[in-house]
Amino acid sequence: MSLFQSTICTGIILVLLGAFLLFFRQHSESLFKGSLRSKIAAVILMGLGSALFLIKVTHLGDADLGKYKDWLFVGFFLVAFLSFFTVPDFLPVRGLAILLLLASDAVLDSAYMQEPQLRLFLVSWVYVVIVGSMYVGALPYRMRDFLNWLYLRNWRTATSGIVMLAYGTLLIGVSFLY
Repeated sequence: MSLFQSTICTGIILVLLGAFLLFFRQHSESLFKGSLRSKIAAVILMGLGSALFLIKVTHLGDADLGKYKDWLFVGFFLVAFLSFFTVPDFLPVRGLAILLLLASDAVLDSAYMQEPQLRLFLVSWVYVVIVGSMYVGALPYRMRDFLNWLYLRNWRTATSGIVMLAYGTLLIGVSFLY
């Protein structure tokens, strides 16, 4: 993926998410809060995140413990499979955290060693996503607390939507300046 593609895709995702929060507050609240403990969301998000992570494990090189990738694959597969039975609460949040971390890796790879200074708008957002993903991946109940805080007042949801919409628009504009 090129820097242009990753920047414009991130911008489009932010614009869509911001518009969803801004114009469809009730729908976004029911969707986000309802998916925190949903078994269907857990299977989709955790299953997809685990599958993509296991694919990355199969492509490990020798410098990255590649000699042991078969053992790592089996171990991580067992962890992913058993997580559905041992820690089913907030499993969709953990799956989303995995997906966001894997997507962040791809985006940061596209920005690595690139010349334009404007790439820092993209990279800054990605690091915020990484920190947030690690936080809610370790403490998934905090996502519930954040959603309760966000939807407690209408202005919080609207402000979050406007910020995401504006930053996504900025990223789309920046992507054409590379």
